Amino acid sequence: MKLIQKFLAIVLLVGVFFKTFGQQSLEAGRVEPYRLEVTYNKTCHLIFPVAIRYVDLGSVYLIGEKAEDAPNVLRIKAAVRDFAEETNFSVITEDGHFYSFNVLYNNDPQILSYDLQKMKNDAGREAGKNVKFDELGFNPPSLTDEVLRTIYQQNKRFIRHIASKSYGIQLALRGLYSHNGKYYIHLQLKNSSNVPFAVDFCTYKVSDKQIAKRTVSQEKQLVPLRQYPGLEIISDHSVASSVVLLDQFTISDDQILRIEVFEKNGARSQVLDVENADLIAAKRVSDMKLMLNP
Repeated sequence: MKLIQKFLAIVLLVGVFFKTFGQQSLEAGRVEPYRLEVTYNKTCHLIFPVAIRYVDLGSVYLIGEKAEDAPNVLRIKAAVRDFAEETNFSVITEDGHFYSFNVLYNNDPQILSYDLQKMKNDAGREAGKNVKFDELGFNPPSLTDEVLRTIYQQNKRFIRHIASKSYGIQLALRGLYSHNGKYYIHLQLKNSSNVPFAVDFCTYKVSDKQIAKRTVSQEKQLVPLRQYPGLEIISDHSVASSVVLLDQFTISDDQILRIEVFEKNGARSQVLDVENADLIAAKRVSDMKLMLNP
């Protein structure tokens, strides 16, 4: 009997320990919500530091959507008048930050526009940073963005033999980097002509070296996971660069990575062929000094 009592006492203590430990863990990881007031006749705008990836509205009392042509702006308003209960919504941005909002109804809110970056800086608060995206694998979105930005701002060139030039437009591969199963590809477009170059779209595909033997079935299209910044219009006599993130892949010596940049309503498109030797010689991101966001 004493043995059973001792066993039950131990089980009780273990249960209390795990209950307390679990509560402490959740409290330590709490994301403090912002408070927001909405109304029926006016729209509230929230400006996030980067593009919005996901929005979850807590109830049918709210209407929310991303603004057209402004992926970092969320429009939100009341779907019904004078709702009494407090509701909420959550937002995840492309850099992996998680934002939480508690929402109340007010017929005449004092503020209808909010800059989340300014609010975060002024209050010394940080949004949750643990959101992971499937396409990035083990790489946190914030780290991925830091790598893209660092490569772009440092603007170093260690590849000098891969470039194409025609009609006053030059496309060059400045660098290749590898980290945690991803390739970072640093491209530069130079416009030496008197006419702006408008980028229509870019493609990345694995192809056979022998063009004559190439068929659609022998090409593999690669989808960029991230790009910083986007390439749109390169003004006359100017230079622009961009860093593209791709899933890591391997090719044989009989294949190439073909990068094509197409001009909108034009014939000055550019093509780069990257060989296996260049890919496997990609520099390691771990050797770089990242330029962290303030």
